[in-house]
Parts: sequence; C-alpha cells; structure tokens
Amino acid sequence: MTDPETMRVYAEAAETYARDFAKTKDSNQEDDLNAFFAAVPKGGLVLDLGCGPGQWAARLRDHGLVVEATDASPEMVALAKANHGLNAKVATFEDLTVENLYDGIWANFSLLHAPRADFPNHLKRIHRALRAGGCFSIGLKIGTGEHRDKLGRLYAYYGEDELRSLLTDADFTVSRSRIGNGKGLAGSDDTFVVMTAHV
Repeated sequence: MTDPETMRVYAEAAETYARDFAKTKDSNQEDDLNAFFAAVPKGGLVLDLGCGPGQWAARLRDHGLVVEATDASPEMVALAKANHGLNAKVATFEDLTVENLYDGIWANFSLLHAPRADFPNHLKRIHRALRAGGCFSIGLKIGTGEHRDKLGRLYAYYGEDELRSLLTDADFTVSRSRIGNGKGLAGSDDTFVVMTAHV
C-alpha cells in the first residue's frame, strides 16, 4: 500500500532529490553495485524496483543489462525518463506479479517505505519474479518499528539480523551484507544495511 504523505513529499521534492541526493558520482555504493553485476549474467534482464529519478537504473543499463524500472511516484518516473532516457513506468510494489522473469532485482532504499506488515509479502513477490539463481539487492535503514521523518515520509526500520531472517524465511540465500552511514533528503545521518541475496 502506497503511503499518501510519503508520495506527496516525493512529488514536491523530486527535482531536489534528483539534483542533490541521486548523484552516482557521490555514491559510496560502488561495492554494492559491483556485487550485483557479478551475480547477474551479461545482458540479463533486471528490475530497478523503486527506481526514483533513475540514476541506478541508468548504471545497470550502461553496464550492459536489460533494465526495467518502476516507481510509485509519477514525478520520479518522469525524471528517470527525462534525465536518463529510461522507459520507466509508474507501479507499486504490489504490481509486481510476474513469475520467473528477472535475472536480478535491485531495490535500493525503496522498500523501506513499505509498511512492515506488508514486507514479507513483498519479498515473496520478488522471489517469485526472479529466475532460479537470480540476484536480489536490497537497502534499508537500520532501526526498529515504523516512524515518519521530519519531512513526513513513512519509514519501516529493520535490524541486520532481522533482515537476514526475513530473507531466509522468503527462501533467499544471503551472500553479502554491508553496514554504512549516510545523509539523505531529510538531512539526518542514518545507519543502513545493504544485502545481496539469491534465489
């Protein structure tokens, strides 16, 4: 279920987010990206689930992957198209209903806006959408419960061990986990986890 207040924030801040917080040259996520590249065959079909303004989908495409990109925010999808030439589409997490299709799914700090109660079902959808051996990369903020940031966005927080258990319960095998810190749109310094898992 898409949170209306979160969507309003992104609608109003899409241009700022794309300009100030979505610059891949400033990213510390090269290792996460390289782990994903190593696990997906050249020319493989991948989904950027919650693509935002499209910077990561563009990197995936430029690496030689066939990329589909979706986001629940029409404003973010428009930026992904305009700034990166992506054929991005407006879609929610619940709209992922395909089976055995993708070689990889990249969900980089998107599923953290899904309510915790919905998270296990989202993982099941992702698992079904991946081919055997498919790779899943997920980034979330570390913490407990659900809270809104000072901008009004809804966040669901997880511990590293908790996320590993949830992935295992969804029949993923976790191959990599990294803890980091960074600042985002709200200006807070947050601890996060990025995990790479496989079907």
